[in-house]
Amino acid sequence: MQNPKHSYIEWHTYQQGQPQPYSTIFQDVYYSSDNGLLETDYVFLQGNQLVQRWQHLTTPSFTIIETGFGTGLNFLCAAELWLNNASDKATLHFISTEKYPLTLPEMTEALEAWPDLKHLSKLFLTQYEALANKSIQLFDNRVQVTILIGDATESLSKITKVADAWFLDGFSPAKNPEMWQPALFAEMARLSKSSTTFATFTSAGKVKRGLQAAGFNVRKQAGFGKKREMLLGEVSDSIMSTPDNG
Repeated sequence: MQNPKHSYIEWHTYQQGQPQPYSTIFQDVYYSSDNGLLETDYVFLQGNQLVQRWQHLTTPSFTIIETGFGTGLNFLCAAELWLNNASDKATLHFISTEKYPLTLPEMTEALEAWPDLKHLSKLFLTQYEALANKSIQLFDNRVQVTILIGDATESLSKITKVADAWFLDGFSPAKNPEMWQPALFAEMARLSKSSTTFATFTSAGKVKRGLQAAGFNVRKQAGFGKKREMLLGEVSDSIMSTPDNG
């Protein structure tokens, strides 16, 4: 991973006393100050019903596409869940976009907050700098991860891998409006199939309307921590099949 000339983060301490990465570009936290680990589990893992789907997986692989790799917390949580629930003969493909990648020292410091994930983060960190726009195999080749460096919509426009689940992350729509645009939702639709799901921490009206316009069924449920609501859903029948998504 090529290190940026300038750091994009600061370290802020919240009520739990644990320094937390804070984006100087978007003026926003990378994850909930209540508990980032529990937020990932609630929003993205449970929101996409991954345990149930992986325990009954009938295909040789499963693909998650994420907007905003950040500190890698979502990836490591998904990888741990996969290793504990999916067949050891199946492969998790995790594809993420990131416009402002953390340096290795920043990533290392950020992941020190999660000692329960150290058995995974230690190996991941040894490969992190080799990840820019490349795929690597981890955890006995049961997980393949790719980080696409650059604008999320532009990065997604260059791939054809179809998602089974979307982690629609990134900083809040109010602070990162350039990402949360109709073009992004259109790319999501292109890279989805009939069983594809999504989950996101936000319940912003423009996101709900954008996803619906792109052909997704959208539901609200109680959000995590201080967030009152979040969005989740799946592809609707209105999304037309393409050669890539069958």
